[in-house]
Amino acid sequence: MKPPETDSRGLSAEKLAVRYDRRLPWILDGTTLQIPEGKITAMIGPNGSGKSTLLKTLARQLNPEAGRVILDGGDLRQLPVRELAHRLGILFQEHPVPGEILVEDLVRHGRYSHCGFLQGLSENDLEAIELALRLTDLTDLRHRPVSGLSGGQRQLVWIAMALAQQPQYLFLDEPTTFLDLSHQFELMELMVRLNREHGKTIVLVLHDLNLAARYADHLIVMQQGKIVAEGPPVSILTPARLREVFEIEAQIFHSDQGWLQCLPIGKVQH
Repeated sequence: MKPPETDSRGLSAEKLAVRYDRRLPWILDGTTLQIPEGKITAMIGPNGSGKSTLLKTLARQLNPEAGRVILDGGDLRQLPVRELAHRLGILFQEHPVPGEILVEDLVRHGRYSHCGFLQGLSENDLEAIELALRLTDLTDLRHRPVSGLSGGQRQLVWIAMALAQQPQYLFLDEPTTFLDLSHQFELMELMVRLNREHGKTIVLVLHDLNLAARYADHLIVMQQGKIVAEGPPVSILTPARLREVFEIEAQIFHSDQGWLQCLPIGKVQH
């Protein structure tokens, strides 16, 4: 795969090598990719294939031992922390709620990269907070303790905090995990609105192949730390690939509504 051009706009990675301990094998080894600008990209693959590690490396939560992540032609490691927060919004799986903090107060934390902890909120800051609450349908819950909300509502609060940063990119690691079906659809429909109506580039890790097929514009398939395929869902999700990567037999078809769907039949028999 040809490395991305470093003078191009957008987010890309060149030959990333990542491991959590020098005594352990590489989790990512020579990973190169380009995130499509203005699209929803979903990373899929078996457990332990390196999806979350790649997401964290792209978001500068992990530093590669080799290679680099490039944002608009510059090395992401050279970007000041405050500027990084303006460009990237991040939501990972584990986010304990601090005390009895209220919804609005937690969302306000997303503006501190703009105004600092010691400065008052400007009119622009307040408008960004209001927009984040409105987009996530949390306006009526703004004075509720986050700890008293349902799992789906809590997830929306953390997304609202990330949106208050007004980032260009939004990274989410398995955001639908532990959510019931209705909240999974609600969250993914929100991702579509943020992408289509507000121009956010969305990058997320998903386990549910049907959610990935329905909502993503671009899929990245990972296996044993390698990107083995990427492209639009209709060309990526094939019975042969699911057999090879996930070791499952499956049927791929379009629903009556026109959505690409995956129907797992069973484990591949060796």
